[in-house]
Amino acid sequence: MDWSRYRFRSLWSLPAPPTAVYAVLERPEDYPRWWPQVRAVTRLADGTGVLTIRSVLPYTMTFTARETRREPAAGVLEVAMSGDIEGWARWTVTADGPGTLARYDQVVNVTKPLLRRLAVPGRPVFRANHRLMMRAGRRGLAGYLEAV
Repeated sequence: MDWSRYRFRSLWSLPAPPTAVYAVLERPEDYPRWWPQVRAVTRLADGTGVLTIRSVLPYTMTFTARETRREPAAGVLEVAMSGDIEGWARWTVTADGPGTLARYDQVVNVTKPLLRRLAVPGRPVFRANHRLMMRAGRRGLAGYLEAV
């Protein structure tokens, strides 16, 4: 088993229509406005940008995200990531009663040297760190959607 490989899935139930949720998720340059752990997003070109994230643990990760799939009718946004993490992430936005279910799937290999050295003992803590980041993201997006 590669201890530096992670597979994540988060499900966010949101009180807004899918089109509104998708419209916010397709603008990663605005993520720092509502997602506290997304510290910076710098757009490099159409569909490519550099993201800097930091959750509870005292380390920062920086990676380039390159859009690989954008299908508004299907509610799908997907990126390839390279840098401190290598892999992909996908948002799938669907109707859920009067609101939306936003599903986030991610498969990555951590390449940041310190995190690779701590892969075995740190794995449970790194996974918990990711859960906290995703929980804060859901709360932030729900509040942002209510305000707009």
